[in-house]
Amino acid sequence: MELARNFACTLALSLTVAAACAVAQSTPPAEKPGTPAAAPDAHPIRTFYLVNATRPNEGNEILTTVRNMQLEPEMRIYLTPTQNAISVRGTPEQVALFEQLIQQLDRPHRTFRLTYTITELDAGKRIGVQHFSMVVPSGQRTTLKEGSKVPVITGSFDEGKNATQNQLTYLDVGLNFDATLDDFPSGVRMKSKVERSDIAEQKSSVGAGDPIVRQSVLEGTSMLTVGKPLVLGSLDIPDSTRRLEIEAEVEPLP
Repeated sequence: MELARNFACTLALSLTVAAACAVAQSTPPAEKPGTPAAAPDAHPIRTFYLVNATRPNEGNEILTTVRNMQLEPEMRIYLTPTQNAISVRGTPEQVALFEQLIQQLDRPHRTFRLTYTITELDAGKRIGVQHFSMVVPSGQRTTLKEGSKVPVITGSFDEGKNATQNQLTYLDVGLNFDATLDDFPSGVRMKSKVERSDIAEQKSSVGAGDPIVRQSVLEGTSMLTVGKPLVLGSLDIPDSTRRLEIEAEVEPLP
């Protein structure tokens, strides 16, 4: 009888210890004070689509600028050029700061009307004025050509039966304008090239069909004030008393 009672007590004690162990294993350990926050990979990804930076190099420039701002090193930033979008992963505070930078950098491009005015003078007296206008978006290169194509014989080949076929190429003669505008708070920076060419009256000594092309080029960088014309330079026409003055003016378009 006493043996049975001891066996029952031992069995009950064993069951109590096993239950306590099971409860301890199923209960997660409490986090210690000062446990670091979750890694950035635990945060969702947000994607920002660039609205005004439409050219590929602009997206790369914005991405480089944001990375050089020395944001948190664990922050992840990715550019998708085909979607014109930048994806970011980080804490809510980091993402909010990134969004502010995007709003400041993704600015709309202003569009300007650029007008070249060429004034022809003869012995100091104005005898003619020409205006050439083109629409130039900020940051984009725009060209304008006005003139003629002059054929020049560059070779010939025998077609048989005493027949010869000439090979021709065509030269652009006239006025060529090449401009790029960059919008700045202090004004508009213009990279400009104005090229004027014409056929001289004298003939080339190389061949009777080879013309002599006269060419004048005015190239440089200038700062323009909106609505105020700027004289870029002047060109003297050889073998004459005439001179050409070239000025440029920009006006913003709505």
